[in-house]
Amino acid sequence: MISVAEATRLVAATARPLGTELLSLPLAAGRILHEELRADRDFPPFNRVAMDGIALRYEALAAGQREFLVEATQFAGQPPVATPNATAAVEIMTGAVLPAGLDTVIRYEDLTFRTDEAGRRHATVQALPPRAGHNVHARAADRQQGDLLLPAGTQLQPAEMAVAATVGAATVAVARRPRLAVVSTGDELVPIAEQPAAHQIRRSNGLMLQAAAWQAGAEADGFHFDDDPAALRAGLPALLAGYDAVVLSGGVSMGKADFLPEILQELGVEQLFHGVAQRPGKPFWFGAKVGGAVVFALPGNPVSTFVNFYRYVQPWLRAGQQPAGAAAAGSGPVPAVLTAPVDFKPALTHFLLVSLKPGPDGRLLATPERAGGSGDMASLLTSSGFLELPPERTHFPGGTVLPVWRFR
Repeated sequence: MISVAEATRLVAATARPLGTELLSLPLAAGRILHEELRADRDFPPFNRVAMDGIALRYEALAAGQREFLVEATQFAGQPPVATPNATAAVEIMTGAVLPAGLDTVIRYEDLTFRTDEAGRRHATVQALPPRAGHNVHARAADRQQGDLLLPAGTQLQPAEMAVAATVGAATVAVARRPRLAVVSTGDELVPIAEQPAAHQIRRSNGLMLQAAAWQAGAEADGFHFDDDPAALRAGLPALLAGYDAVVLSGGVSMGKADFLPEILQELGVEQLFHGVAQRPGKPFWFGAKVGGAVVFALPGNPVSTFVNFYRYVQPWLRAGQQPAGAAAAGSGPVPAVLTAPVDFKPALTHFLLVSLKPGPDGRLLATPERAGGSGDMASLLTSSGFLELPPERTHFPGGTVLPVWRFR
């Protein structure tokens, strides 16, 4: 049995970039960029009007002028109108280009209008702006042409999608999605739509793993095998050859029906470890097949399966989607403050389910949640992460700062 640190090292050593593909930008949501995106022009690309109102010269206001003849009207999307004389104004709308020579915008709320006998409109300024440039979003105030906006390794979330569209990235180079085969095993498992007998349960672990894999950016297909060595020997080779990773739930403990470790090795998967000094999830088996899939064989109790996925599989998936040499962002733990004392005497790393909320000082507070062991799937509903308690200690007083792995 190896330590959590050694298991982490061995899993990380098998992670490899899974390649790049070009996608149309609308299809790339959620993907990891494998190229830099830079500003193709200034942000904003012109002096942009920030309020509906009139545009004028500030120096006229500074000289005491309050009423301005409105010589033209300009909307967003139109070329700038010809610059009026120094004592006139342009009625202008939010998003429009500020005409050359004008430097200040007065919003409608600070104006009154009148129409003279010749039908000309005049605007009177009721509230003076504090300075020239008021209500104007100056050209290049946000970013300059050529500035790096999205480095390689960035996930394309909604804000990033908008920026990519703004710079004209109609197609983008992104990470290929990892392909996972998610396999549940066990005679006691029946399809979700079936009514289980008293001695059976539905196949929930497989769907849980598929959903978690999808959230981590992977494609995940589901499979099931009964506790039948012949079925495992017949079905697993195609999965080992056709997927980047195979994630199995169940069949790796010491029971008489736990055939997986032996069969995986028969099929050419090198065992890298079997058993980790942790709770839950101690029977975890991990291996890799040369030229084939990495295999995560997780113990079948739902909390064990769940915790092992987020502690080992998710970081592996995210690392594979990063450009070569880049660190996987967002896949590691963050510090949290334990809110109540915890005692755990076995010399094992303990993954403690907790609920999380920000404290008054901004630090993340972790409150232990009631759990009925690794079979208590419902305990996951009230939890949002798990603290990693090191094996060197048995008592953890309230206020202890520990790493927490978030799954919400």
